[in-house]
Amino acid sequence: MSVSSRSAVAIHALTMLARWRDRTLTSGEIADSLASNPVLVRRILGNLRDAGLVRSIEGRHGGWQLARPAREITLYDAYAAVEAGPVLSRHPHPPSEACEVGRNMQHLLDVEFEAAERAMEERLGRTTIARLAGRVLDIEREAARRGD
Repeated sequence: MSVSSRSAVAIHALTMLARWRDRTLTSGEIADSLASNPVLVRRILGNLRDAGLVRSIEGRHGGWQLARPAREITLYDAYAAVEAGPVLSRHPHPPSEACEVGRNMQHLLDVEFEAAERAMEERLGRTTIARLAGRVLDIEREAARRGD
């Protein structure tokens, strides 16, 4: 598979921004939650900004915030903002035309892989960042109720 961790980082950052929508968050705060490097987070946030999902605020109380309501941002939006190319890797070069498998496999795989990618896009398009942020709160409330 060609999907990198960029999608997970992007979804994590968007969910944090939705959870604390009443203030801006710095890339350092997001990186702390990810146990990651702020430079990586800034790069991902830049991709999300280019896609119109987040905006940066300059100044003393600056940081990042969602550019659209969380209920209007899907996991697929995040994926599409940070990943390039197909999810499933294709042949790195054309297979042999001299082989009956080689001359047919690329087309057969394209059909199957494109269907799988459409299914993934559809599934990720059904879940919003608002839903994830709500689930985080539900899980935290349940843990507090149990005394975890």
